[in-house]
Amino acid sequence: MTTLSVNINKIATLRNSRGGNNPDLLKVALDIERFGAQGITVHPRPDERHIRYQDVFDLKAVIATEFNIEGNPTEKKFIELVLANKPAQVTLVPDAEGQLTSNHGWDTIKHQDYLKEIISEFQSAGIRVSIFVDPIAEMVESAASAGTDRIELYTEAYASQYDSGKEVAVKPYIQAARVASSLGLGINAGHDLDLNNLKYFAQQIPELLEVSIGHALISDSLYLGLENTVQMYLRQLK
Repeated sequence: MTTLSVNINKIATLRNSRGGNNPDLLKVALDIERFGAQGITVHPRPDERHIRYQDVFDLKAVIATEFNIEGNPTEKKFIELVLANKPAQVTLVPDAEGQLTSNHGWDTIKHQDYLKEIISEFQSAGIRVSIFVDPIAEMVESAASAGTDRIELYTEAYASQYDSGKEVAVKPYIQAARVASSLGLGINAGHDLDLNNLKYFAQQIPELLEVSIGHALISDSLYLGLENTVQMYLRQLK
């Protein structure tokens, strides 16, 4: 079964827009767990424009499901944050400083030596490592060579092409997933997955272990309600 990890960055963005603590990030995370999601994802960035570093410590103290911290490990402060909190999973993303949102996977060939080093550091602390990759066989193969436990397939291309031809859109992901499975890698996915395209993707990638969804799910919840929305996403994964 594919599990759902809900990215709560957008809740933090809303809170930060007015100061104070409304909405209460911790309460939302606990409610999302109560509504059935199997994980909580955060992606702190250096400017703390949404998730603050203190939020990570506060969340770690209260959530009971899988905790996934995403971010760029070239930032020393991010490494220290992850090692201090020891989440179930760290997802390594090659974001540039000030980047609005993640928009590409790692060049696992070019950054092979660095990835080996940082993956080993996190694994030595008992943290499962996933790295963000595009659906390219060579990148998946080099991800395996770097020693990662999982890959997270970057799904923006699939989502953007879905309405014009879902069979063509998903084909590179099927091929990448087959390579990953043959190399013993776990498979996660995320970025722009939503109620329109999620079910088909999960059906085509039977090895899919986890999806991380934030923007679309939180946006849907404005109309559908948070509890109902979480459960609607969960039904897409059955």
